[in-house]
Amino acid sequence: MKFGISTFVNDDSIDTVSLARAIEERGFDSLTIAEHTHIPASRETPYPLGGELPSIYYRTLDPFVTLAAAAAVTSNIELITGIALLIQRDPIITAKEAASIDLISNGRFVFGVGAGWNIEELRHHGTDPKTRGALLDERIEAIKALWTNEPAEYHGKYVDFESSYLRPKPVQKPHPPIVIGGDSDATVKRVIRHEAGWISNPFPIDHLKRRIDQLRAGAGHDVPLTTFGTPIDPEYCVDSRTSVTDRRTCCCRPSRMTNRCDFSTNTRNRSRNIAAKKIRLPMSRTP
Repeated sequence: MKFGISTFVNDDSIDTVSLARAIEERGFDSLTIAEHTHIPASRETPYPLGGELPSIYYRTLDPFVTLAAAAAVTSNIELITGIALLIQRDPIITAKEAASIDLISNGRFVFGVGAGWNIEELRHHGTDPKTRGALLDERIEAIKALWTNEPAEYHGKYVDFESSYLRPKPVQKPHPPIVIGGDSDATVKRVIRHEAGWISNPFPIDHLKRRIDQLRAGAGHDVPLTTFGTPIDPEYCVDSRTSVTDRRTCCCRPSRMTNRCDFSTNTRNRSRNIAAKKIRLPMSRTP
């Protein structure tokens, strides 16, 4: 089990370089960065967690630029998009950006993607909310083709390009790990279809178990589970009902206009000591 920090890097918070160095110096395993290109002023779509949309959503930096900066000043931590809103992104440009980070970091990039929740935001990118699931599937497939084939081509309903060369290729083979965000039956099918991992919110244990059981029943591969914003509670992290967990990221809101990070080495070490007693189980079906 691995422990990391998930956060929004804003234009008025701790800078990326200081944050990344602090995470690695304290022995954490990863840095996860969220994405929102912009926040439409209409605010028609309710915040999924209820209440007003937190101010950190309005000022977030680009996750790929942020992770590239973090890659340049670290050597060990994983660098995760949590999540990249692929339904709002050009797949060819995204394939190049992601592969570039994997190269700069010497194979530490993890590609977290999802279909998003802010309907107005994705509409501004020309995305039809009704077809965003199919669009996400095609863009994942197209990016994998660009990473693994040379030349590569893809012909789908929403993504279509002729035989092309794209460099750099990722350091990790066949490609960086892909983890898919969401909490629905469609998410489960998508994880299975793309032989990916699952990135979830810190749902109640029984809810996580239900999804994990669905994945176990349908997946033909080990499915790493990453939980975003995990409570700083060792007992939650090692509950036997979700002992398949591979990666936990604690939510950190860096203090504004300072170089302070609200996370603790002692908390991390306490969690790791308990987690070390657990054995990770395969998510795939028993033959």
